[in-house]
Amino acid sequence: MSEHTSTWPELAIGLYEALTEKKAEITYHFEDMKVEIPSGTGPEAQHALWKLDGKLRISTKPTE
Repeated sequence: MSEHTSTWPELAIGLYEALTEKKAEITYHFEDMKVEIPSGTGPEAQHALWKLDGKLRISTKPTE
C-alpha cells in the first residue's frame, strides 16, 4: 500500500489493521441509518431499503 491512501476502502482497511494489531475493540453504533441495496447495475435496477438501528460490536482477541 502506498504512503497515502487514495480511497475510502484503503483508509478503512488501514485503520482496521492498525486497531487489530493493538487488539482494540471496535464498536459501530447506527441510529436510523438507511441503506438502499441495488438488485443489479444500471438505471433500471430496483432497490431494497435496509434500515439499521442498534449496535454492531466487533471485537478482536489474540489467537494462538
